[in-house]
Amino acid sequence: MKIVAIGRNYAEHIAELNNERPTEPVVFLKPDTAVLRNSVPFYHPDFSNDVHFEVEILLKISREGKHIEKKFAHKYYDEIGVGIDFTARDVQQRCKEKGLPWEKAKAFNGSAPISEFVSKDKFDLNNINFSLQQNGEVKQDGNTNMMLFSFDDIIEHISKYFTLKKGDIIFTGTPAGVGKTVIGDTLTAYIENEKMLEVEVK
Repeated sequence: MKIVAIGRNYAEHIAELNNERPTEPVVFLKPDTAVLRNSVPFYHPDFSNDVHFEVEILLKISREGKHIEKKFAHKYYDEIGVGIDFTARDVQQRCKEKGLPWEKAKAFNGSAPISEFVSKDKFDLNNINFSLQQNGEVKQDGNTNMMLFSFDDIIEHISKYFTLKKGDIIFTGTPAGVGKTVIGDTLTAYIENEKMLEVEVK
């Protein structure tokens, strides 16, 4: 199982970090050691003083495919979930300044808490509300209609470069409102009004 993640897929998030708007999906990977399941705690890494939460809708790939055309992409995922893409922003900035890859800032142990998955048939995929609360206060509130690249766009693009296999997970990008998390925080992620994921920061 691999995790493929998309960066810079919501315009307001691009603006809040003063990043360049992409002309195609920005792709990076996380290893399976990044995954946290069943709402187990996230242990804040000692190599960063600025770990940010980024809530995202997840797709779980249901069949193997490569070079998938957009019109067929919907056949390759049956379920969605929600996850948090933890990002060591200070580490990422240092890597960017040196023109280096920034996997250390995105792919470290425990950096990808994920929820259980539910049938996509429950939702209008182009109009899914999702959100993240930090200690009971809403910090991120997004809708998939705000994405620059749709789920099917993302699958078409990724599959040009990587064979997608059953069980792979795609993080589809985060809306505005990302912020710093500290030890003692409780982060809670929702799809529509249903709590899907709760993570204690230790």
